[in-house]
Amino acid sequence: MLKGYGAVILDGAWLTLQLALCSMALAIVLGLIGVALRLSPVRWLAWLGDLYSTVIRGIPDLVLILLIFYGGQDLLNRIAPLLGHDDYIDLNPLVAGIGTLGFIFGAYLSETFRGAFMAIPKGQAEAGMAYGMSGGRVFFRILVPQMIRLAIPGFTNNWLVLTKATALISVVGLQDMMFKAKQAADATREPFTFFLAVAAMYLVITSVSLLVLRYIEKRYSAGVRVADL
Repeated sequence: MLKGYGAVILDGAWLTLQLALCSMALAIVLGLIGVALRLSPVRWLAWLGDLYSTVIRGIPDLVLILLIFYGGQDLLNRIAPLLGHDDYIDLNPLVAGIGTLGFIFGAYLSETFRGAFMAIPKGQAEAGMAYGMSGGRVFFRILVPQMIRLAIPGFTNNWLVLTKATALISVVGLQDMMFKAKQAADATREPFTFFLAVAAMYLVITSVSLLVLRYIEKRYSAGVRVADL
């Protein structure tokens, strides 16, 4: 059916999955840093967090990908000679893709995490402090588990959008699933067949992701009682 290109596209699918997982890991770290800045009592730190979230969410993903990949590479090659490095620096498309998607979706996750933290009653932290718990214990044992439960719906949406956005990285030469499918389509002149196969693979990734995230949500929601209104 795929005229011998099945293994090639599966190899691209594995690269796509690596890109998505590594980008999300970076986005989680940047999202937590972003929400820490936005909730900081220091005004200029809160302003910096708001600036990061607003600017990045307001620029199209494709524009940011091209800007960071090509602009970042040009900037590196302008700075490198000043530091004594005369060789041309060629950015790895995978590393550039991970950095770009992680940077973009870190802004989205900062908003998700912010909403989750603000939904936790302040009395929860106050109760932990009253029991003699340190600030770190209150954060990791009381606030973070509740934040995860509240953030799962928004996190799921961001993960699905990020997974689809990995297809944009093929424009900078990353040989992911979309790149391999386009090559196969050009060689066989059957684009519908190969892009339909890629769509099916994205749906498989989406379905498995939803099952895993649903399990995590149930695990963190165990023992939670919701009052009847």
